[in-house]
Amino acid sequence: MDVATDQTPAGPLLALRGISKRFTGIRALDRVDLDVHAGELHVLFGENGAGKSTLINVVSGTFASDEGTMHFGGEEVRHLTPQRARAIGISPVFQEFSLVPSLTVEENLFLGREVTSGGVLHAREMRKRATALIDELGFDLDPSQRVDDLSRAHQQMAEIAKALLGRVRLLILDEPTASLTERETGRLFELIARLKNQDVGLIYVSHRMREIRALADRVTILRDGRHIRTLDAATSTDGELVELMTGRKIDLLYPTIMHKPDKVMVDVENLTLADGSVRDVNFHARAGEITGIAGLVGCGKSELIRAIYGIEPIVSGMVRIDGLPYEFPAPRRSLKHGIAYFPANRVAEGLALSRPIRENASMTVLDLPAFARFGVLRQAAERIKIQGVMEALQLRPPNIERTAGALSGGNRQKVMLGRALTRELTVFLFDEPSVGIDVGAKLEVYEFMKRLVEAGAAVIVVSSELPEVLALSKRLYVMHHGRIAAELADAEKTEQNVLASFFREHLVAEVA
Repeated sequence: MDVATDQTPAGPLLALRGISKRFTGIRALDRVDLDVHAGELHVLFGENGAGKSTLINVVSGTFASDEGTMHFGGEEVRHLTPQRARAIGISPVFQEFSLVPSLTVEENLFLGREVTSGGVLHAREMRKRATALIDELGFDLDPSQRVDDLSRAHQQMAEIAKALLGRVRLLILDEPTASLTERETGRLFELIARLKNQDVGLIYVSHRMREIRALADRVTILRDGRHIRTLDAATSTDGELVELMTGRKIDLLYPTIMHKPDKVMVDVENLTLADGSVRDVNFHARAGEITGIAGLVGCGKSELIRAIYGIEPIVSGMVRIDGLPYEFPAPRRSLKHGIAYFPANRVAEGLALSRPIRENASMTVLDLPAFARFGVLRQAAERIKIQGVMEALQLRPPNIERTAGALSGGNRQKVMLGRALTRELTVFLFDEPSVGIDVGAKLEVYEFMKRLVEAGAAVIVVSSELPEVLALSKRLYVMHHGRIAAELADAEKTEQNVLASFFREHLVAEVA
């Protein structure tokens, strides 16, 4: 990891003044100012669509601003490109990874900056440098492994390592812990502390209050593309930040849900998956309640609900839906059984980003006569239904012909949720429902779950956010190394008991 040793300028490392950026029909940034000092971690905080991503794309050279000036290291920067940004020491790590799946980790690290001599690649030198960097970062990552064979957490590590390979003066991190385990997150925080001590400036985008409290020196709030205020993290409250972000007071983050447990809708018995990520799991979920599943990244919690829906292959065990055996689960059959699944990775699995919102929201109902007959889509019926659904979910803006890729994370989640309102469904499987979305959008997702449960649906929520899964669930399963470590309810459903189950060396069945 090379950290620039240039003499630190007297003023800010990065100074943006009056930055504006327009896209077709949208003013994404409106005269935004931002300062970042050497050795400072500066958080960008705002709702999805507030302009955070656009701003960091301007700083990293991906977008050119329409108005305003940028100074870096005391010098004005014009006509910035990603290559030039990297050359002067600006290194971004975006939510959407820039890795080439068919290449190895080390090939991705050195892509565009290969070590050569006389036109000959120095593969051994690149392997040596890649290994040294990964060891220094403390990441469990094999430099010779192909990216498409890595988990999302390991891809995140590779992306961070790639950003730190060169000469770094300003590091930009966009939701960097979304896919990391607690241990890996701890390593990242240690790395951030080292970088700050070496006078590296950091721009950090996060919706997680705990991270802001642990890391931030200052926080800049953006709303609707405008700079609202910059505050010292130490003297600001969570309520103040959220109020400035949303423009309204938010008294309670989690709604009060009236659980009325009824019959068992999902019953899993001795379930084991082909890849061993889930082993001998017994689990059930009732109508009229939220059943939570907590655990560290990689514990098997996501794989469990993916298997119920029919995405992960089952080698032994039984799944029952509404009391009846459900053999050979598959997504299309699951929909017909009244089961909906909302994946954590909305880009790779949830949405066709190049297609309109209308098509994305209606893709789960194309087998119904109301929407298609004799293989011909009834477009008028589709348009009327999806427009109504998106208006009910308060999609902003409510144009269902926009491509899904043009939406913020919160609005992308709404498009997926809209599928649940297009057909009769009784079981809802949510995998990390709040990942990458802001506080306002989280509230709307939680209210959506509340309406489902109080209408009698069975809702299963998988989450790495412990406060979230504790607050939402009536009963909570804790998974550890592919097995159920505990089932907690009522007074037993505490953070201390969950954490004890995470790290217990010898698992003890605690079935109520």
